[in-house]
This record gives sequence, C-alpha cells and structure tokens, in this order.
Amino acid sequence: MLVVDDEPNIRDLLSASLRFQGHRVLTAANGNEAINQIVDNQPDVVLLDVMLPDISGFGVTKKIRSLGIEVPILFLTARDDTEDKVTGLTVGGDDYVTKPFSLDEILARISAIMRRTGKDQTKSVIVVGELTINEDAHEVTVNGNLVDLSPTEYQLLRYLATNPNRVLTKAQILDHVWEYDFNGEMGIVESYVSYLRKKLDPISTEPLIVTKRGVGYMLKGPKA
Repeated sequence: MLVVDDEPNIRDLLSASLRFQGHRVLTAANGNEAINQIVDNQPDVVLLDVMLPDISGFGVTKKIRSLGIEVPILFLTARDDTEDKVTGLTVGGDDYVTKPFSLDEILARISAIMRRTGKDQTKSVIVVGELTINEDAHEVTVNGNLVDLSPTEYQLLRYLATNPNRVLTKAQILDHVWEYDFNGEMGIVESYVSYLRKKLDPISTEPLIVTKRGVGYMLKGPKA
C-alpha cells in the first residue's frame, strides 16, 4: 500500500491502520515522491490525496497511467464536489473518499477495490527457480532442502523473491523489511544478505542473490 498525503497526521493514521490490518505500507508527502514510489515499488493500492503541494493527485494519476501502470487509486479529498469526483474517475482513479472520513470506510473501500482487481488473491507459494517459499507455513526450501530462517531473514528473502531479476536498492529494502521505524545504517542490509547467502548458497547450484555494486541486490530467477 502507498499512502500519499501532505498532512503528517493523516499519513501516520492511515499507515498505522493499514499495518494493523497486515498490509505493508509506504508513504509519500508530495506528488513527485508518490510517482517515484509507484514506479519503484508497484503497490497494490494507492491512497492519493488530491491537493498536494507540487503535483495534484489528478496529475500524479495522469503521469502513472501514461507510463502504463494500472495500480488501483483511491482519491482522498477535502472537497465534496461532483466535478472533482468526475475528474478523478476520468483520469484513471478507481474510487473517491471525502475528508473527514472514517477508517472503517477507507478499509471497506480498499477491500472492494482489491476484490475488483484481484489484488486480494495473493499467492500462498512463491517459486523462483530452485527456491520455494510457502507463505502459509512460513517455510523456505531450496532444491527441496528446508532452510531455517529468522523472521527478518524470511521477510528479506520474500521481498527479493517477489521481485525476481529486479535490482532492489538498499533504501527500498530498508523501507519494506524494517519499515520507517528503523533508524540504523544501510550496513544492516549487507549483514542480512550475508546471513542469507551463508544459508542458501551451500544448497543451491549457483548463488541466488546477486550484488549489483553501487545499486543493491537482486534474486536471480529463470529468464522469461
């Protein structure tokens, strides 16, 4: 999920509520940041404030749609104006909520959007080449060999596995695995990648995690 709003209180409230529901949440305070987050992370749903300090929510949506990105967008606005609602839906939005809103309404609308778009039908098993992650059982195997991982190692590997053959920066990994509460150094990512390699490499035919020097890390999967 991506929450885009220039009001910190609203961002924090929505983020906390969505995390409580089990979602991973990214945030942005302006339109340019939102575009970068959407392009880099492809969230399941975007909660997008219409009145942003640089680019309007409508402008963000036009840009995203012009790039061919079809992420569902739920507009948030303080203006209860029919013309605004029509504009939002015309530029490619999926739904519209007027401030002040209730959290229950937001969650219900997100659920409805995810049902319509099939985003709630998440895979319980992720397979990338020799690697298999059973999300229901929280089990990881490589070539049939069970791998014992800590919760953080599991979350890091899962994030890499859901983005096979894609280089993820250390900043992206920190945002997804440790989220905004983590205030440590980028070196923590290097350490946990090293932990994973020590457990995965001995039982794989070739290293699964590739370092792209100066950029980040990538989980190598079969080429399409």
